[in-house]
Amino acid sequence: MAVLPLLILALLAGSAYSSPSRIVGGTVTSIDKFPSIVAVEFYSIWSGTWSQSCAANILTARYVLSAAHCFDGFLFDINYRRVRAGSSYRNTGGILANADHAYNHPTYGLNGYDGDISVIRLRTPLVYSPVVQQSVIVNQGFQIPDNLPVVHAGWGAISQGGPLSPVLLETTIFTINNQLCAARYLTLPWPQIVTENMICAGILDVGGKDACQGDSGGPLYYGNVTVGVVSWGHGCANATFPGVSTAVSPYTDWIIQTAV
Repeated sequence: MAVLPLLILALLAGSAYSSPSRIVGGTVTSIDKFPSIVAVEFYSIWSGTWSQSCAANILTARYVLSAAHCFDGFLFDINYRRVRAGSSYRNTGGILANADHAYNHPTYGLNGYDGDISVIRLRTPLVYSPVVQQSVIVNQGFQIPDNLPVVHAGWGAISQGGPLSPVLLETTIFTINNQLCAARYLTLPWPQIVTENMICAGILDVGGKDACQGDSGGPLYYGNVTVGVVSWGHGCANATFPGVSTAVSPYTDWIIQTAV
C-alpha cells in the first residue's frame, strides 16, 4: 500500500500570518494543477446514465476522500458511484474506477453535518500519472489559522441554482474565524450548527466566491495540502454566511487507519 503523506506542521505554522456543493467566482484551471482531485459520478436508475454530482481527493491508489453525504441517503447504493480521475472535464476523459465501499465517519448524522467525511474504497486501483496523484493531508489535530488563503476546485454550479461547469474551476478564498461563523449561522430562521470540526471560508461580508452544488466532497486546499472537504453552506458565495467544509485534521488518524 502506498504511504499516505502528511503535511509537516511547520509548513502551515510558518504561514499563519501571511460549503452540500461548482465553484462560484472561479477561473478555469487544469487537472495538471490539481492531480489529486477526482469527480464522483452518480448513476441514475431513471435515465440509465452516469453524471458528475460530487468530488473527492485521492488518498492512495485504492482510496479517495469525500463527503459522507455524497455516499448516503434512502436510495444510496455503492454500485451507483464511481470516480473519474485525470480529467479536467466533467463526465468525459480520464480514467474510471467503480466504488466498492464507503466508510462514512461514525459520527456523521448525529449532529447536523458534523463528521461529514468518508473514505471510499475503489474496486480497482487508480494508475498514477502526471494528472493522477495522491494528496497530502494535514496532520491530526492541527488548528487551521484564520485568514489563511485556501483554494476550492471542482465542477459544481457557477451560481446558486445555476448550471454545472463543463471544465474544472478554481477559486481562492480565506478561512474565517470558527466562532464568528458559528454565531452567524445561529441567526438563521432555522439555525445551523457549525462545530469545531468544520472550516468556514469565503470572502467575509463581500461574498462572490465559494463552492456550490456539485462541489460536495471536493478538497479545500492550502497549497498542495488538503485541509478540508466541501460539506455545506447557506446558498453559495453568500456574503454573510461563509461556505463550510469538514476539517480534515480532526479525522486524520481515522482516515489513515481506514485507508489500508
